[in-house]
Amino acid sequence: MTDSANQPVWHQPQVSRETLWSAHDFHGMTIWLTGLSGSGKSTIAHELARVLTANGEFAYVLDADNLRHGINSNLGFANEDRAENVRRMAEVAKLFADAGAVTIVPIISPFASGRQFARLIHETNDLEFIEVYVATSLDTCEQRDTKGLYAKVRAGENIGLSGVNAPYEPPTNPEFVLGAHGESVEQCIDVLLKDITRRFNLKR
Repeated sequence: MTDSANQPVWHQPQVSRETLWSAHDFHGMTIWLTGLSGSGKSTIAHELARVLTANGEFAYVLDADNLRHGINSNLGFANEDRAENVRRMAEVAKLFADAGAVTIVPIISPFASGRQFARLIHETNDLEFIEVYVATSLDTCEQRDTKGLYAKVRAGENIGLSGVNAPYEPPTNPEFVLGAHGESVEQCIDVLLKDITRRFNLKR
């Protein structure tokens, strides 16, 4: 049997996206938060999901650390593994957004090419993609050191920490830049909620 005979076939759902979203008053999109370790990505993501859920919206956080316990558990932290980690996260986020969730993805995603891929597969499928650069300074991230990673690097461990001894390519044209001026979590959430609400209103 030839390889071509084993190619997967795309099965078109019998329930269209429009029908699904209308039935549940959903409006799927992906909010992609990128930034250094300790910048506040996960804190913003989980608080945003909490507020959206309290407002009756379907929101879900695809936390990069959590997916490394399952789907991405076979990946390390070499550059090629980081790239594959981002690719998988982007594909899963696209599925969640297509299902109608406001999908919130806090992930360092150090390479511009990976973030561009995530945007492309959403926009190609007519799904909104909002890139948020959580631009907290390196000094502040190191002071927080929520995972103890900066201390390990300063102690001489070669753990490949993005922005310190591993690459991090800051976004050049994100929809939002947050955290650069010491904004509180509440202020960041307010900015994002206003934009999400505007997008909801355009569709409803």
